[in-house]
Amino acid sequence: MCMRQARLLKNGVFYHVTARVNHKEKLLDRKNGRELFLAVLAQAKRKFSFTIQNFVVLDNHFHLLIRPGTGESLSRIMQWVMGVFAMRLNRLLGLWGHVWGDRFRSWIVEDPLALGKVSRYIDQNAVAAGLVKKPSDWQSSAAFHWKAGIRLIVGPQPPGYQVDV
Repeated sequence: MCMRQARLLKNGVFYHVTARVNHKEKLLDRKNGRELFLAVLAQAKRKFSFTIQNFVVLDNHFHLLIRPGTGESLSRIMQWVMGVFAMRLNRLLGLWGHVWGDRFRSWIVEDPLALGKVSRYIDQNAVAAGLVKKPSDWQSSAAFHWKAGIRLIVGPQPPGYQVDV
């Protein structure tokens, strides 16, 4: 029997978090799936203490750059977000069973240069997938939310950070 590795957790740091839909299905693209995910994420921000510095939600996976608040558990936040989203999406689509292919993956991002590199990687996801020409054109992203002045999920754009480059 293979034991899964314990998640490395640290207070006060950002995490690059990602998860993929089961069988790589494009469930996040169906019946406003991405909007539902973002609504659950906004609700989680009211329930838990955390900051999202960057995010993108594509058709079958998401990326978050998230920092849990003092005393908050990344695992607890993500378990709630992914569980509530799965229940709501299944209800919306008339499905049952697993939505997510596996538990979420996370990496600690402490170094300011690494933080910028991860943010640029997140920004470029929809562009690399051929869905848009520039990051701020993808509505389910921090880049679009910054451009549109939407602050339900992500805070203000970091000073000097340019998205559409």
